[in-house]
Amino acid sequence: MDTANSVPPWDLDPKIDQPMEEEAGSLENMYPEKEFSSLLVLRLAFQSLGVVYGDLGTSPLYVFYNTFPEGIKDPEDVVGALSLIIYSLTLIPLIKYVFIVLRANDNGQGGTFALCSLLYRHAKVNTIPNQHPTDEQLTTYSRHIIHEKSFAATTKRWLEATSIRKNLLLILVLTGTCMVIGDGILTPAISVLSAVGGIGVDHPKMSGDVVVVVSAVILVGLFSMQHYGTDRVGWLFAPIVLLWFLLIGGIGAFNIWKYDSSVLRAFSPIYIYRYFKRGGWSTLGGIMLSITGTEALFADLAHFPLSAVRLAFTMIVFPCLLLAYIGQAAYIVQNQDHVIDAFYRSIPESIYWPVFIVATGSAIIASQATISAAFSIIKQALALGCFPRVKVVHTSKIILGQIYIPDISWILMLLCVAVTVGFRNQSQIGNAYGTAVVTVMLVTTFLTILVMLLVWQTHWIQVVIFAVLSLIVECNFFSAVILKVDKGGWVPLAIAVVFFVIMYVWHYGRAKRYEVESHSKISMSWILGLGPSLGLVRVPGIGLVYTELASGVPHIFSHLITNLPAIHSVVILVCVKHLPVYTVPEEERFLVKRIGPKEFHMFRCVARYGYMDIRKKDDDFEKKLFENLFLFVRLESMMGVCSDSEEYNLYGQQIVRSGDSQLNDNRNMIISLNVDTTIASSGDDGGIIPAKSSDLVGQTSHETELDELEYLKICRNAGVAHILGNTILRAGSDAKFIKKISIDYIYAFLKRISRDNSVSENFHVPHERLLSVGQTFLV
Repeated sequence: MDTANSVPPWDLDPKIDQPMEEEAGSLENMYPEKEFSSLLVLRLAFQSLGVVYGDLGTSPLYVFYNTFPEGIKDPEDVVGALSLIIYSLTLIPLIKYVFIVLRANDNGQGGTFALCSLLYRHAKVNTIPNQHPTDEQLTTYSRHIIHEKSFAATTKRWLEATSIRKNLLLILVLTGTCMVIGDGILTPAISVLSAVGGIGVDHPKMSGDVVVVVSAVILVGLFSMQHYGTDRVGWLFAPIVLLWFLLIGGIGAFNIWKYDSSVLRAFSPIYIYRYFKRGGWSTLGGIMLSITGTEALFADLAHFPLSAVRLAFTMIVFPCLLLAYIGQAAYIVQNQDHVIDAFYRSIPESIYWPVFIVATGSAIIASQATISAAFSIIKQALALGCFPRVKVVHTSKIILGQIYIPDISWILMLLCVAVTVGFRNQSQIGNAYGTAVVTVMLVTTFLTILVMLLVWQTHWIQVVIFAVLSLIVECNFFSAVILKVDKGGWVPLAIAVVFFVIMYVWHYGRAKRYEVESHSKISMSWILGLGPSLGLVRVPGIGLVYTELASGVPHIFSHLITNLPAIHSVVILVCVKHLPVYTVPEEERFLVKRIGPKEFHMFRCVARYGYMDIRKKDDDFEKKLFENLFLFVRLESMMGVCSDSEEYNLYGQQIVRSGDSQLNDNRNMIISLNVDTTIASSGDDGGIIPAKSSDLVGQTSHETELDELEYLKICRNAGVAHILGNTILRAGSDAKFIKKISIDYIYAFLKRISRDNSVSENFHVPHERLLSVGQTFLV
């Protein structure tokens, strides 16, 4: 990039870094969803069948069996159950999700964290308070005006009033996330086990062990294919799922004509009332399985555009599912003894084995929806500081949300096989499955209500209608499945508890680390008192000091210069910051500021990422950083703005005095330094250039003769070192037992095994250019 001919990525607005007025909040989606051609939408709608709708589409395999596990006493019960299925499919997947909840996406990203990010942008409810006014100037930071006297403003004040409410919101989001992960374990188990069990219809004497072993082998194969990515998997699976939907729809229409068309009276809701009057409430757990997979519909939205997902559901999925359930009910009314394996017995004999093969393939594919959803939601949690750092592989250059997480994939596979082998019974897995699904739906409902009030500013009457219709259905389902905790429903709860502890403790540790680093940052007056040389020898090169803080001088810097005899000629404080937006445009990624007087050669660079952004290798990151630094120096030189003790941004506007707390002795602070490096010099051509101290030593007289831009380039050629702070937290002696366990053991263990601790991997920095500075804080 030629900085001399480049267009500045920011306008020189002198008020850009000042607190925003209320009017500035109206950034109505200035970075809209990418436009797709009609042909591409059709193609993506076709692919979405293989990724998003497999789970929902295979529910006919096991719904009636789990609804009537003890047989049918009255044919009218079948009509009542069918009526419940029809209206459940209409109210939840069609009306609630496709037409309402999918609108609550964050620029195409779905799931509980996408809802959370919308709330974070409209209210100060983030438990890690690292927001800055400049973040709101991003084109992807879309938000609405909130008038002071509106109901949205009242909701905003209520959420921000206490830290308890902020924590309750976080707990709600994490609960939904954990249940989606549990869903990714249970869906493959029940789908594959149900499909493979169809062999027993034609071979009734076959051992159940064979079904379990075959299911386990298929599951291992499915998870082994995940590294190919959603795009390739979608193309491979989509034709099978499309054929599946056409088959179940056609078979359903045939069974309605052949057996009993009178079941069509189930479209009258009066049969739901009669069904409940006869005690049908106890079967709700089985009926709820007809809408499983709907929760993945929203979480998987990141893999495909909204228009494609809606098109596939309304044109193919919904009508075929209705025909499949109505056809099964027509068959069951005439063959009540076959309810256990009604789906396979209702297939015309001439096409039984082709349908069985397609059903098995579809059941395997059904698992893809929840696996992809688990990947998407963990990626979002990772970026927003709620999950230990794991490797994320982006598998598509077209759709940003198509990802693969190797570590999570293998964990899901092991747990899924364990559930399949352990239960061996789809009825118990169905109970567990129902508990996970309905919990995710309830969490989504509560978060959507907040989005409607705060973000959309919907009239309260419409919010009440949405809340009542959703909660009536979902609370009834929840009351039914929660009573089956002892019959398999405990599985998702146990899985959720483990993941919840991991995520909450990780987030708590991150919040505490930010808190102690923020409180211990040093004042600008202390830096100024050291003079331009910072009281040390300024050696050739540039030091990139990584910190969590986006403002102020971190304590790690004072710790560094009080323990080393020298510091680099140029020091850049680098903050890699994730924002509650799905992406930060490349041209807006870096925000550069000057710290202190010009002769200090100290800068701050904030690198901003969204939760779906790809972290490039360090070579690209470093190159972009210096391009923006050089551009800042050129613009500042043109404007001729500089002072002795202030901090400036790219716009040349004074914004903040660095730090407001004096450096003091903290008796509860234990400091340790770990230096394990030899800093080498590297040139632009990748070769090693020996740096001559005479080039830069005694720079006080030399600097005045050199243009600062040229000086920075010389320093860069002399060598770049990456100085990373390793903040270690320890619970104080007077801390409570739970806090000690959380900080000293769980958080410490997670930090040790996560990629967040492996800084050379995280920043792709060679060891010879890495300087690690450790600090231990008592919290």
